[in-house]
Amino acid sequence: MGEGQYNLRFEELCKLLQLGEMVRTPEAVTGGLLHRMYAIETTQGKYAVKALNPQVMTRPKAKLNFIHSEQIANRAANHVPAIPAMQFKGNSLQQMDSQYYLVFDWVEGKSLKPDEINKIHCEKIGAILADIHMADLSGLGLAKDGLGDVQPIDWKHYLQQGQLNKAAWVPILLETADQLCDWHAKANKAVKLLEHDTVISHLDLDSKNVLWNHDQPILIDWEASGPINPMQSLTETAIYWSETETGNIDKERFSAFVRGYRKKYGPIQADWKTVLATGFAGMLGWLDYNLKRSLWMECSDDKEQRMGTEQVAITLNAIKRYADRISEIEQWLHAESR
Repeated sequence: MGEGQYNLRFEELCKLLQLGEMVRTPEAVTGGLLHRMYAIETTQGKYAVKALNPQVMTRPKAKLNFIHSEQIANRAANHVPAIPAMQFKGNSLQQMDSQYYLVFDWVEGKSLKPDEINKIHCEKIGAILADIHMADLSGLGLAKDGLGDVQPIDWKHYLQQGQLNKAAWVPILLETADQLCDWHAKANKAVKLLEHDTVISHLDLDSKNVLWNHDQPILIDWEASGPINPMQSLTETAIYWSETETGNIDKERFSAFVRGYRKKYGPIQADWKTVLATGFAGMLGWLDYNLKRSLWMECSDDKEQRMGTEQVAITLNAIKRYADRISEIEQWLHAESR
């Protein structure tokens, strides 16, 4: 097994962690776009096992980031319906050779597709986000150093490499290359302006990371959690929950989310133009990572490379739609914060 590739050994993992003997073949579960999730049934129970992306885990801070995110999830579970990873000998992050895992108790529930989300769901998640922001998650030793640094990205280099590899996304990247530089500069300036005011938040609380069981939400996948400006977190998450299948933003769902948040959190005030400019940062970072995957710069296998190529086009289109809607969303936020 080559370095940087998945090395899945579930039977040995179950033995190591004393989870019982497997009673059936592990089943791949639809999950996120970064790691791989499996349903594992043993003589002792059913578990969700997340096999962490080996390429991601080669990053210098990756292991520590997962340790911190699970500390956040464990603390947040005292305030909101969160599911942290199981701990074994005091550790949430499990390692076998070069492969890392997170193991969870299996939870029955389903995530909602965009066309299944309604205003009630949005208001409920908005209130839960406020609970997270108001929770005492201090004392975890999370560093804020570099929170305001949006790393420089050489879009033209990606374009040149894409042209050499005849990548399908070259035309749309060529069309938006100059705009990407402009959006990146705006995001960098905005993040620096807001970095003094932060809370701990989930940071990836879109619909795929909430399971619903009898209309009750359960928050999963805390791996991205960390410090963020609360109003940045609010707007980004409200957009997640108000996006339709076609990528448009539903005003009623967006407003319901913000109202749910405000009812718990209290009055909300911000320089909304600056807050919304920060929204480019996460999307540009995701685009950067998927360009690397598509070009085999940071990629485990063919499946991941294809996913990266697909996500490049999806993300570029999402950034363009977001840029077109910022002024309108700003008006909604002013109306909801009066």
